[in-house]
Amino acid sequence: MPSGVRKPVCVLLCLAAVVALGWWGRETWLTVEARQQIDDACGGLVPAERVLSLSPAGGTLTHRDSEEGTIDLDDGLPQNCEIFSTEAGEAYGTNSGERWFFTGSMGVLPAGPQVADDPLDVLLDPHGGPTHPYQPLGGGITGIVTDSGVVVELPCAEGEADGRPVTALWARAELMVTKPPFSENGQLTDHDRDVLAETAVTTANNLADRLGCADRLPDPPENIPALPEGPVPASRAEGTCAWYREGDFARSVRFPDQVLQSRTDDRLWDERCVLVLGAERAAGLHNAEVENQSYLLRPTAPGQWFVSLHTYSGERARNVLLTSTYGDEKPEPARPGGAGRSSEDPVWWASSVCAGQPQVHTMTLALGYDEVIPAEIKKVFRAYVTDVTERRGCTDVVLPKSSDFPFRPA
Repeated sequence: MPSGVRKPVCVLLCLAAVVALGWWGRETWLTVEARQQIDDACGGLVPAERVLSLSPAGGTLTHRDSEEGTIDLDDGLPQNCEIFSTEAGEAYGTNSGERWFFTGSMGVLPAGPQVADDPLDVLLDPHGGPTHPYQPLGGGITGIVTDSGVVVELPCAEGEADGRPVTALWARAELMVTKPPFSENGQLTDHDRDVLAETAVTTANNLADRLGCADRLPDPPENIPALPEGPVPASRAEGTCAWYREGDFARSVRFPDQVLQSRTDDRLWDERCVLVLGAERAAGLHNAEVENQSYLLRPTAPGQWFVSLHTYSGERARNVLLTSTYGDEKPEPARPGGAGRSSEDPVWWASSVCAGQPQVHTMTLALGYDEVIPAEIKKVFRAYVTDVTERRGCTDVVLPKSSDFPFRPA
């Protein structure tokens, strides 16, 4: 290199190095600061490096500076931490320049009551778009993948919280921004779904270490699939709703012709099958009945007439409550070892014992639909309970009496 050129080139290289070092130093400082924000908010229990790899985690990170948005195990469980980012804020144009994008939550069992579905619940997308029923995580882990995150459960032998023994713990990792640009085809990106699973599992293991639990969860499966779209025709029912297709119930115009289903996983604490009447079938049934029941309101929303079936297992089955739609009555318990119907609402329950653990099975009918359903709905509930209990190897099955079911009004 000519001597006259060498000096300017060296100067340029030195300047470039200084700029690069400055940029690297700034990025390093931002990363260190972001990790500190996550650790401070989440009590060191949520893996900061995993949260930082989520799609909305760019820019400057902060955490909610309040008792409700930060985790301190000395204050008891459950708790959660909330993280904000300027990248999410810029994407959604928030006035503050930042947006809440991640929540890490955790708790222990036994916990509070589990409330059965309400007859007024909205179980499908109210705008007519696809609904994505949650799915089992798999990989030997008791866990659920939802449309916004992942929740896992871990047995907690020998552990204790707040000075009391616990039977299990749970952890959830959730994105609070699930629309573009942080989604694909209306769902979490493949990358974020995998990261949230890793985050939930690591959080559960870290909490297990703090509480003195003996067990740990394995690494979650890779390439977790997107959630399937629903509802689908009853003729395509499988998984948690396969029994409905096999029983050919949808041949009756009074029964639902669509299902919202999931893959089966006998370890799950809450397994669900939802049966819904499509718009055409619901309108036809309403028109056939309205002459006899002038007060019967026409269903106008997607899936407004439905049958929702759940199975609650283990600790959650010990404290299931039947909803009280009008809010002026105390919810009734659905106790293991019993069966019956709510005195307030069209909600029934049965019970069984699987591997020594209690199971409570519930069925909720949408208000309005309960006015036109025949007594044969008891056959649907029996078929559902039979499918679950046989698949899980349950015993001591108790079903509601025939007199607990409605007959079609005259």
